[in-house]
Amino acid sequence: MNRLLIVSNRLPITLTRREGKLEIEMSAGGLATGLGSIYRSCDSLWVGWCGLASESLKGQEESIQAKLKKEKCHGVFLSRQDIENFYYGFSNKTIWPLFHYFPLYTAYNERFWEAYERVNAIFCDEILKVTKDNDTIWIHDYQLMLLPKMIREKRPDATIGFFLHIPFVSSEVFRLLPWRMDILEGLLGADLLGFHTYDYVRHFTESVRRVLGYEHNLGYIPAGDRTVKADAFPMGIDYKRYSTAGGDEEVKAHTKRIRKKIGERRMILSIDRLDYTKGIPERLEIFDLFLEKNPEYREKVTLILVAVPSRTGVEHYRMIKRRVDELVGRINGKYGAIGWIPVWYLYRSVPFEKLMALYQLSDVALVTPLRDGMNLIAKEFVASKTDGTGVLILSEMAGAAKELGEAIIVNPNNKEEIADAIKEALTMPQEDQIDRNREMQKRLARYSIGGWVGDFMDRLETVKRMQGERRVRKLTQEPREHLLADYRESAKRLILLDYDGTLVPFRDYPRKAFPGEDVIPMLRDLTEVPGNEVVIVSGRDKETLEQWLGALDMGLVAEHGVWVKERGGDWEMVESLDDTWKNQVIPLLELYVDRTPGSFVEAKSYSVSWHYRRSDPGLAAIRARELRDDLDNLTGNLSIGVLEGSKVIEVKDVSVNKGRAVSRWTGRDGWDFIVAIGDDWTDEDMFVALPKSAYTIRVGMSSTRARYNLNSFVEVRDLLASLKE
Repeated sequence: MNRLLIVSNRLPITLTRREGKLEIEMSAGGLATGLGSIYRSCDSLWVGWCGLASESLKGQEESIQAKLKKEKCHGVFLSRQDIENFYYGFSNKTIWPLFHYFPLYTAYNERFWEAYERVNAIFCDEILKVTKDNDTIWIHDYQLMLLPKMIREKRPDATIGFFLHIPFVSSEVFRLLPWRMDILEGLLGADLLGFHTYDYVRHFTESVRRVLGYEHNLGYIPAGDRTVKADAFPMGIDYKRYSTAGGDEEVKAHTKRIRKKIGERRMILSIDRLDYTKGIPERLEIFDLFLEKNPEYREKVTLILVAVPSRTGVEHYRMIKRRVDELVGRINGKYGAIGWIPVWYLYRSVPFEKLMALYQLSDVALVTPLRDGMNLIAKEFVASKTDGTGVLILSEMAGAAKELGEAIIVNPNNKEEIADAIKEALTMPQEDQIDRNREMQKRLARYSIGGWVGDFMDRLETVKRMQGERRVRKLTQEPREHLLADYRESAKRLILLDYDGTLVPFRDYPRKAFPGEDVIPMLRDLTEVPGNEVVIVSGRDKETLEQWLGALDMGLVAEHGVWVKERGGDWEMVESLDDTWKNQVIPLLELYVDRTPGSFVEAKSYSVSWHYRRSDPGLAAIRARELRDDLDNLTGNLSIGVLEGSKVIEVKDVSVNKGRAVSRWTGRDGWDFIVAIGDDWTDEDMFVALPKSAYTIRVGMSSTRARYNLNSFVEVRDLLASLKE
């Protein structure tokens, strides 16, 4: 594998100042823990913030970078103001609450946003200092969502992956964000976008479609001249580390001490960062309800609540801390007895060895976040249960619930359900516990942290290979020069051009896509070059083409080949066609117009179209699939076909297509240069009908039978302008 550049907000190590000296400590956190063993074992460099404000490091930057280099790290230096506005501000007061479905907690602050842009740019500058040509750049999490595009603009050929470790919110909530387009465009600078679950992938692709208008096919998103892949990669853990920790002498010592204090009481474990998304106050209320409903468990069960301090400078976190303190005091005061404290409350982080002892001793793990990207605690608990006993109660709102289906899955807002689940867990037969845990352990062992990294990197390599194959098809400078040279050296040239999406952009209403002042002169210049024969091959009706282009000395093809007009001639029908089928099809299309606000029917002489460009993208996608099925059933015994274009479904006679229509010109001898340009599936018939020597070009980066691709109508116009020079 090429050198791996891991980029995250924080390094896996932290700089601290003790007695005036800078010291290095290991960072806490899921990403540092999860990727720590991976990055140290391969050719890699980790780029991130070092943990101290730049004001306190004046003149020490070079020596700090030298220290960090020994740890395979490169530091990013941020000012106190940037830390406040970028990290505590936009990242944790805007993105974090919104992406966890807490819109009322979300702050929309322009100053925060400006800091977010600025810090992402600082990260970009630092990466450009250390990256090499063949590096794989892997960017992590919500603090750096603008970074992929920034790097792409400076290093167009870079291999860039991005992984989001929190949920991606539904498009309805995401669109509340004023900077939604910037965020999506920033993310689409990556080649591969990873999420924990397919739900998050679906939310992302739906947001891309609704906000940017980019469709996707199986997670592949055409974004400009590149195709980006969005996929699910549920993050694993270092399974071996957790499954073998029970043999460690320090873990055994902690286990004995805790068991001595707890006695024979049953243990319920709750461990999380103190964050409002984790549902810790709700968990305490549930435990209160459990003791109230099941008095026989009083003095027989203890809840060990480990709340790791988090973002103590943010007001919402201070509020939740006060609430948790009050609830713990209330429960202990209400149910406590001499020798028994119902809730053991630890407001601090716990070292690995003690955490393993807690996992192994606990009868039940209560993991009930209100929203969570993955939640590795659930996986760690299961992996550590070497004897197979213990029950995991897991929120359905955690990404881990998609993998750990043998756990007791609960709705975190249903307190009665969870209180009952605690009783079910405490009374579950050991055989049942072991069966459930062994199944989950097999799954976790197969897809450990190494498997997660390997899967992501394999998929990234596949995407880059696919992009490379498509890049070969792009009409870049070299094949463009060949095309222009062949054009200039030829005497008799045929130029076949689609209209919508090729010469002009798509519009909400087809009638608005008339040729502007730049298109008509360009086409006129082409027709006036000696030896040129220009033909517009369109799905438009003949009346519209006549009105817009009839004055030019060129050929016209209407309705995909039903009508043909040669230079200086009149409109002719290619062959006699029956249009009685329209009486059956139009009522069905009109029904879908009623069911899909913003859509409309366009009736031509021998074809009918249902347009949905102005409709809600989500609803329109559903309706388009339904309509396609209904039309296939309706037209099964008729000689008509159903075509899907850009935001349009068209029904026409199958005996007519653009390939047959252009044969009127291609069948003539003497052409020493042919070029055909189109943007949708109706143009594929034209491409296939042309000789292999022809230059066939598909607009857009979709798969095609054409030899080359161009990005947009803008590049088509630029090419045609070159032909008239």
